[in-house]
Amino acid sequence: MKHCTELWEQESETAVITFTDRGAEKVQEFLDSQNADAATSGLRVGVRGGGCSGFQYALAFDTERDGDQIFEDHGLRLLVDGPSLPYVRGAVVDYAENLQGAGFKVENPNVVAACGCGSSFRVAEEEEVSAV
Repeated sequence: MKHCTELWEQESETAVITFTDRGAEKVQEFLDSQNADAATSGLRVGVRGGGCSGFQYALAFDTERDGDQIFEDHGLRLLVDGPSLPYVRGAVVDYAENLQGAGFKVENPNVVAACGCGSSFRVAEEEEVSAV
């Protein structure tokens, strides 16, 4: 059986947020087209209040800021601010093209409800607070 410190160290070494192959390909294409430095630039994945379900994703190409948690997957960086981290833990960033358009899509295991258009979501922690 592993000790708590060993489990924490193992989790901290694992990427908390990852890309699908298609998501990584699109991020790389964008960074290449902008001549961005992959050592300091990446896709920022954040969460902010808003939308009909409570939260919305804020995705943007950006450079590292103080307080960011940096995760690497497919040789690319994912930048997550501290307050957003609990809401995106375990998420996978994909890129989808369909009749509604094309763009990045976040598959997030923390989401318990989402609006019909998929632009906002609610998490379990928020559900528990609403029930009180």
